[in-house]
Amino acid sequence: MARKINWESQIGSRLKLRDLHVFSTVVQRGSMAKAAERLGISQPAVSEVVADLEQALSVRLLDRGPRGVAPTIYGRTLLKRSLAAFDELKQGIKDIESLADPTTGNVRIGCPESLAASILPPVITQFSQQYPGVALNVKSVVSPMLDTPELRERSLDVVLERMTRPLAVAGDDLDVEILFHDELVVAAGSQSRWAGRDKIDLAELVDEPWILAPPHSWGEKTIAQAFRARNLDTPKRCLTTFSVHLRANLLATSDYITALPKSVLSLNANRSLLKALPVDLSARPWPVVVVTLRGRTLNPAVQRFIEHLRVVAKSVIAEPRPEKAPA
Repeated sequence: MARKINWESQIGSRLKLRDLHVFSTVVQRGSMAKAAERLGISQPAVSEVVADLEQALSVRLLDRGPRGVAPTIYGRTLLKRSLAAFDELKQGIKDIESLADPTTGNVRIGCPESLAASILPPVITQFSQQYPGVALNVKSVVSPMLDTPELRERSLDVVLERMTRPLAVAGDDLDVEILFHDELVVAAGSQSRWAGRDKIDLAELVDEPWILAPPHSWGEKTIAQAFRARNLDTPKRCLTTFSVHLRANLLATSDYITALPKSVLSLNANRSLLKALPVDLSARPWPVVVVTLRGRTLNPAVQRFIEHLRVVAKSVIAEPRPEKAPA
């Protein structure tokens, strides 16, 4: 039977934030010596902190070897909770600063480029006009909710994503809120010979030069399914890219065809140069969601940014009021 750890006698009166900081630095640096150099203290002092932690918890936190140290299963657990504790403390300090000056703060956003080229610009414009002292940092990521660790590592505050898989796949440690539903449309340049047509059959576009997203992406799979459903060959792929701006520029000056989210055509700065073609893809729309880490205290600046996302999703996209997605 596992021995119980007495919080008051073993931890509560002995454990200090400095000890957790030293331990985290040792794990990050991979050695006692490097951690000591980084912290500006002696190596024996670092070793003593780790030894005291191991004694208090009655478990080995680090495996020592000729190449340095690595966390044990117990060490990884302590590191995970330590990062969460430090993050909450940092958020608390930011909250206090924001309460003193509610027009300042930082918001770190992750999203795929198609959303950065559609809903994000009007949100940023409105938000920055109201809160010019808040610094926004946008990182372009692919499927951040499912594949990118930054949200769980707390280096991102919020992510935007298209929910192309069941909500259950997202994980029970994430809060997922539906903002609006987006759909894929076939697009060409406004000068294209296809732009003036009232109706276009998918079969007419098989041999046209297509710009498609990389394989296995939402857009590429939707197009492939649409052609397969009509027993048609996969269209000729002339260029593979996620870049909305590259596609928009090429469509505006050439005869390429591509598939883009409808929101891009509605909100992109180059929308006047693009034309949604009257092609039936028979594809269901996908929800665009805002994702945060469940249980994490969001600083006021992040909360205000999410509120602006909801407003733009409702007014510009003209969708029903967003609802909370089931867990």
